[in-house]
Amino acid sequence: MRFRSRTWDELRVGDEASSERVASIEDFYIFANASGNLNPMHLPDFDGDCDGVPEARAPAMWIGGLISAVLGNHLPGPGTIYLNQQLHFHAPVQAGDTLTVTVRVIEKRGGGKVLLDTRATLPGEVLVACGIAEVRAPTRAMVFEDLCAPGLILDRHRNFDALLERAAPLPPLTVAVAAPQKADALAGPLAALKAGLIRPILIGDPALIRAAAASAGADLADIEIIAAPSHAAAAARAVALVHEGRAGAVMKGDLHTDVLLREVLRRDGGLRAGRRLSHVFVMDLPGRDRLLFVTDAAINIAPDLMTKRDIVQNAIDLALALGVREPKVGILSAIETVSPQIPSTLDAAALSKMADREQITGGLVDGPLAMDNAVDLGAAKTKGIASSVAGRADILVAPNMEAGNMIAKELTFLARAQAGGIVVGAKVPVILTSRADDERARLVSCAIAVMMAAAQG
Repeated sequence: MRFRSRTWDELRVGDEASSERVASIEDFYIFANASGNLNPMHLPDFDGDCDGVPEARAPAMWIGGLISAVLGNHLPGPGTIYLNQQLHFHAPVQAGDTLTVTVRVIEKRGGGKVLLDTRATLPGEVLVACGIAEVRAPTRAMVFEDLCAPGLILDRHRNFDALLERAAPLPPLTVAVAAPQKADALAGPLAALKAGLIRPILIGDPALIRAAAASAGADLADIEIIAAPSHAAAAARAVALVHEGRAGAVMKGDLHTDVLLREVLRRDGGLRAGRRLSHVFVMDLPGRDRLLFVTDAAINIAPDLMTKRDIVQNAIDLALALGVREPKVGILSAIETVSPQIPSTLDAAALSKMADREQITGGLVDGPLAMDNAVDLGAAKTKGIASSVAGRADILVAPNMEAGNMIAKELTFLARAQAGGIVVGAKVPVILTSRADDERARLVSCAIAVMMAAAQG
């Protein structure tokens, strides 16, 4: 964008400039962080006046900032110094409203000073704010090309907010929770219970479970607790509750993953359903407009081709259950061309052809793809990859468990993603969270299980 300043000598009474801006929730959060003004009237997730409806009302000084932008960018433009601003506010602005901000020169004064009428309006000439600005105009004309500020990405997880909203009306799912004997392991099931997502059955040492609840200030009066003498016994009992028809999902508490999966994977009495089980991280990255699925990061260490086929199909089925239409699956490797020296590229090519022949259904599959050209359209175009998946992948399929786990943990701890974890391919959802996960991750994992169970009927 090109910016040119107008000097005091060049300005004439009646000169005018304007700009339009659509107010967004992101604007309000950025203003809150930049100004330190945390008035809940302006924070979209809060009900600032306790009328039962979150306000998402634009801060008045954010509107004042839009006036400042016209003065600094257009009239008089770069080099302008604010001296005084009077403003009167007449109408509220909500997220989604389009504001037109106009400034007009009304007087030139000595010392390079200029008075300007300033106003902000909504469509239909609805007056939002008006007042008089006094500025010092630039003393010489200047032109600036391509002025820009560093971009901002809000640490906000809207995709999980939407997922929780979609899961909320579904019937609560009864979940057998194995060994929730520490406060962090108990917090997720209790949060999901409070949200109306699940009805937990807690299995383990009753004294430890109650002690964990007491440390968290939680009441377990209406929650069933089943005694189990060990972690292995708790895992076995959780699986047994599914076979008894008392539970529609199993959830990991404060026990090692392999202890729970040993019971889930038993050929006699486990939860196998004919397909290889696999783990999927469902991830919400700040700045991304849709969910990202990463698989397999927890179960299949070095999957062969047919195991990868099940991993892909499991992930597609889960994405469909969460509302993704025709999920796009990127089969990852180090490069995007087939090379006999890199076995994962051969598997990727075979999986793509298997999808073409309907051995994998419900989604679009392409590979091999490197990480960059799987998720970034610009990178895919630079490499000359013509694909409906490249640059648009919803599901990332790692070549092995180490790579999948690294991808998911890097996105979580470096890119500030939130993640829910679940095992798919079993008779019922298996909610497999990490002991390092927070309450929100466990809550989202429960919501994913509820939606998955509803899709399975």
